Amino acid sequence: MPSDRVRIAIDCMGGDHGLPVTVPAAIAFARACPDAQCLLVGDASQIRQALQRDAAPAGSFEVLHASEVVAMHDSVEVALRRKKDSSMRVAVQAVKDGLADAAVSAGNTGAWMAISRYVLKTLDGIDRPAIATAIPNQAGRATTVLDLGANVDCTAEHLLQFGMMGSALVSTVDRREQPRVGLLNIGEEVIKGNEVVKRAAELLRASGLNFHGNVEGDDIFKGTVDVVVCDGFVGNVVLKSIEGLARMIGTMMREEFRRTPLTMAAGLVASPVLNRFRSRVDNRRYNGAALLGLRGIVIKSHGSADAYAYGQALLRAREAVHNGLLEGTIQGLAALRRTLPDPAEGSVSAAP
Repeated sequence: MPSDRVRIAIDCMGGDHGLPVTVPAAIAFARACPDAQCLLVGDASQIRQALQRDAAPAGSFEVLHASEVVAMHDSVEVALRRKKDSSMRVAVQAVKDGLADAAVSAGNTGAWMAISRYVLKTLDGIDRPAIATAIPNQAGRATTVLDLGANVDCTAEHLLQFGMMGSALVSTVDRREQPRVGLLNIGEEVIKGNEVVKRAAELLRASGLNFHGNVEGDDIFKGTVDVVVCDGFVGNVVLKSIEGLARMIGTMMREEFRRTPLTMAAGLVASPVLNRFRSRVDNRRYNGAALLGLRGIVIKSHGSADAYAYGQALLRAREAVHNGLLEGTIQGLAALRRTLPDPAEGSVSAAP
């Protein structure tokens, strides 16, 4: 593949829908981004049939055969030990071998994380990778939240590392100098929270990060900070609650506008405003979470993503490569580690 093009390995078999979503999304992505090269991973015969059926543009695709598929219900052990030729494994291996600059999958999150960590390994000073994604806020930007489910039980040191990785991500990709970092808590006061959160706040305050302090759930949408740190249990609950609320609001609005002929007429008049509102809160636009802390760029798409949403994950992978996410993260972590106190004084890590 030409080295001057962004090369993205796509797990075509993963997710709730598989090929009917991933291949059309890849074709639309290739048409929109001629600088991209897609390495389509999965059952080669099925992928080629899908490419022919959807009239894929020539020269933008290569097919890499994988004989196995990690199902959404498969355990991590099955994915790692028994399915070594899965489309997930082959896609991540392509990044490891330099065949691809990034890998994207909508498959089993636990398996995707475990395979990525096993094949690529973690960056120096990072114990656990974290899942980070952008959530729209009323300030017109987005708030990056991590972790969103990779690590259910975290220590204070893990939360510090999440803050460091989130800060490096936002400063590199969003070009925001000294991103503001907040720690998700049940109140802004320093006395709030459990012992892990209190200890994490102390570490973050002494870390050299632009630490704002404790933030609450509504601060995610206010845009109070650029990065919100939490453990994976809390983060996943927050994310699923946001998605559920957005669907409920959309459903209720449609029901109200369809209630009577008068409200239907009002809906037609208000349709330009409603369409803009729908676009602003459409969670599909923000699909594609980065798995931070790995020695390679790996993106997780929502399992239920449609072709449009999956295409957004591919765009996010392309942006991450173009913006030097991996290099920026490494440099950002190194710079932040140099600001930490010496371990003899109670810190969690030393300068390299």
